Amino acid sequence: MELDYDLKSIQEMREAVRRANEAILKFQEFSQEQVDRIVKNMAEAAYQASESLARLAVDETGMGVVEHKKIKNELGSMGVYEAIKDQKTVGVIRTDPVKKITEVAYPFGVIACIIPTTNPTSTAIFKTLISLKAQNGIVVSPHPSAVNCTVEALKICNEAAVEAGAPEGLIGWITTPTMAAATQLMQHHDINLILATGGGGLVRAAYSSGKPAYGVGPGNVPVYIDKTANVNKAVKMIVDSKTFDNGTICATEQSIVVHRNIKEITIRELKNNGAYFLNEAEKAKVENIISPVKGKLNPAIVGRTAETIAEMAGIEVPNGTRILISEENRIGKDIPFSIEKLSPIFALYTADDVEEAKTICLALLNLGGRGHSLSLHSNDETVVNMFGIEMPVSRILVNTLASIGAAGATTGLTASMTLGCGSYGGNITSDNITAHHLINIKRIAYGIKDVSIPKPSKYTKEGIQQNLTTDSVDQIVKQVIREVDMKSTSADPDLVSQLVKSVIEKYQNQ
Repeated sequence: MELDYDLKSIQEMREAVRRANEAILKFQEFSQEQVDRIVKNMAEAAYQASESLARLAVDETGMGVVEHKKIKNELGSMGVYEAIKDQKTVGVIRTDPVKKITEVAYPFGVIACIIPTTNPTSTAIFKTLISLKAQNGIVVSPHPSAVNCTVEALKICNEAAVEAGAPEGLIGWITTPTMAAATQLMQHHDINLILATGGGGLVRAAYSSGKPAYGVGPGNVPVYIDKTANVNKAVKMIVDSKTFDNGTICATEQSIVVHRNIKEITIRELKNNGAYFLNEAEKAKVENIISPVKGKLNPAIVGRTAETIAEMAGIEVPNGTRILISEENRIGKDIPFSIEKLSPIFALYTADDVEEAKTICLALLNLGGRGHSLSLHSNDETVVNMFGIEMPVSRILVNTLASIGAAGATTGLTASMTLGCGSYGGNITSDNITAHHLINIKRIAYGIKDVSIPKPSKYTKEGIQQNLTTDSVDQIVKQVIREVDMKSTSADPDLVSQLVKSVIEKYQNQ
């Protein structure tokens, strides 16, 4: 009798977890050199397959651009490898001869990884590399709409890992993913950590699983074009960033905020770079496509081209249109152009000055992007520092493409496909997640300070300290003499001893 699909998925997940737990018992005996050899082999194999995996992802999901997904795969493989290759993650990783502390790394164990449909192959490669670099095993739950390309990426990594000496079963996955299996994977008693990338509900499930978890929030990223910006250069970067993989990266700019002094030149340059400005009637049609149910993004537009979305909305745009733009002055969940759109659609806001620009950006972030990122084009360091200090985000991307700059492609940030949002976004970290987040550290600490420990004083039953001072002793002696006088005229030693003991006990119990 054939198993129910959900049951089959759950059984497959359990078997993958079992095999990974067996494999890590062997893997945790590997040296740093052995681990590094495995990680390098995986990164090189995935890099070589970057284009074929990109084509698989676009064919299966219908999202994004092959050439751009290829770049993401390259960043997720060799880009990540270059960022982690010199990190010590096995055994003794650091010593401090002054403080006399030795730090020893040890892995979490088996990591549950949830992969999104927007970046299915690059995220799978990235999470596999950092997990094994930290000497962990991994079990992956792909998105149901991106199973084949995700599993293919994992197979490539697995074959390369085994070829380099990794134990079989260290990298596992579910070929029949369901929400039930993903939920039970995160709650499985043999899972030690969760790396969750996906929708808000899934990330919340990871945090409520009772396991340590790294999740990421939404990225409703505003981009401010300051009056001091090089407008031509800024607009080209913004359009290139917004159209990169058709806007599927969570760090991609979602709304433009422009200083009024440069608004006209900005609009001109946007048009020169393939932007189409919607009139009021067209805007209303696109709003219904962005968010048929107010407050919720239509998944059908995610990762699609501007021309495709225009066709879906029933409007005609010139051939070669790269972006759809509408001027906007409102912000809210019921204002479709103001939410995170994950597609080449922009809202354009106008600010009279820097203060108003900050107010607009803050409102957009509060709508759904707190903790993630903000993009800024300015040549005024005062403005840059002001935004950096005041905005509730973890990354300020200055004069670059936010989409790939946040992931470390055009900046000095750590190469990563999982970008923490910190406490602003309800995450445990604001870092770009990498291998060192996936290890624990034990510390061997030698004594370097001498401390004199005082002897304890006597206490009553009630906890009140009683010190037998000279005056106390005098009182006890007088009491004993009175007791002797009353009992007898002769000083019997046994009687005196008994009386002294009795008086002291009475005194201490007062």
